[in-house]
Amino acid sequence: MEQQMEQRIIELEIQAALQEELLQGLSDTVARLQQTLDLQQAQLRLLYQRLPEKNADTDVSVSAADEIPPHY
Repeated sequence: MEQQMEQRIIELEIQAALQEELLQGLSDTVARLQQTLDLQQAQLRLLYQRLPEKNADTDVSVSAADEIPPHY
């Protein structure tokens, strides 16, 4: 009985360690995804800031909504 209890405790400790490792990996992944998202948002803001500048440089004003996507 005591040996079974000890074996069960060992199994639970192994399971807890594996879950902790998995949680750390998931946490690292979420942190990397957040960094990527932050970078992409900053790049998108920069593009939106440059869009009026580009339209001001040309004589023709082009709206992104008026353009037909390339798959049409």
